[in-house]
Amino acid sequence: MSVRNLFSIVESPLHPDFSALYKRLNIEESKFSSMRKAISALKSQTPDLVVAEFMYGYGNNYAGVNVCNLDVFLYSLQKYSDNSRIIVLVEKREYQYVEKLAALFPLHAVLQYPVREQDIEPFLSGNTQAGP
Repeated sequence: MSVRNLFSIVESPLHPDFSALYKRLNIEESKFSSMRKAISALKSQTPDLVVAEFMYGYGNNYAGVNVCNLDVFLYSLQKYSDNSRIIVLVEKREYQYVEKLAALFPLHAVLQYPVREQDIEPFLSGNTQAGP
């Protein structure tokens, strides 16, 4: 089984630590504390999977261009990979806005908090598809 690379973008304390699960599934995790750091890493490595939190841009949508915190990263990712699978974690109150992101980018899965290992594991193996 080949090793797959995963970008774990952790921007809040809500993001669960699935490092042990990734290791068990033979997935090499690169963990980032900001979108800026994840975008910079794209220059040297391309992820097979991305697990990141969705945070809707209520008041800071930059003249209608950005929907959320993930837009700029996902636009950058398109330059380097068109087959990376995006798994989005979202709070219940923001779930209604994920469709705006899904209209711009293909999302492999959208999981609402609380997210447990058994919730995300099928999407890491690639056997399941779920959208917003």
